[in-house]
Amino acid sequence: MYKTKILIVEDETIIALDIKNTITKLGFQVTNTVTNNIDAITSVKEEMPDIILMDINLKNSKNGIETTQDIQKIKDIPIIYLTADSDDKTITKAIETNPIGYLSKPFKREELKSTIMLGLYKISKQEQELINNNCVHIGFDYYYDHINHSLYYKNTPIKLSVKERHLLKILIEAKGRIITFEEIEYNIWPDCPVSNSTLRTLIYRLRVKLEYRFIETIPAFGCKLTPSFQL
Repeated sequence: MYKTKILIVEDETIIALDIKNTITKLGFQVTNTVTNNIDAITSVKEEMPDIILMDINLKNSKNGIETTQDIQKIKDIPIIYLTADSDDKTITKAIETNPIGYLSKPFKREELKSTIMLGLYKISKQEQELINNNCVHIGFDYYYDHINHSLYYKNTPIKLSVKERHLLKILIEAKGRIITFEEIEYNIWPDCPVSNSTLRTLIYRLRVKLEYRFIETIPAFGCKLTPSFQL
């Protein structure tokens, strides 16, 4: 069963530990607890959390708002701010980064729980709206965002690598036509031919992230998507 992954960015060790214990008891996974901008960026790149709890006042580092802006250049990960400052200037700057929640210190564990749960609800609603607006059904409860070239199972996003995303785009745009292995190689590695094992590994990696019947492989020739769909 998938657990929501949460990164904690908090420079006060005792507070960070208390937050981690609370989150773990709620059934979420804590990917890391970090205290500064650099470690937060590194953790995001390595772990790709679903939510970040971000302290605004980070000592000896860029502050939490600036750190959020840096993270959003990598990926738009939902943010819940933690802060002891509630002045209008700080709140206004925080709002500009479009957080899903805001907790003023000191806060109770129940407040943390309710803020995370409300944040998850907002994320779910946003993802559902995205699916309704941009996505087409391509079979087996999978939906494809033809604008951002993203894949969803029901309303849950499936994380794909750049090459997996490219391969899926090629297969979907083929609309059920068999794509030869040569076509796939030319489109994904135009300037650097690869071995058959590299190509087949890419197809396998994409296939295991989908319902197993989704991609049909034609031995020694190519592959195609099996469901019927219309883009």
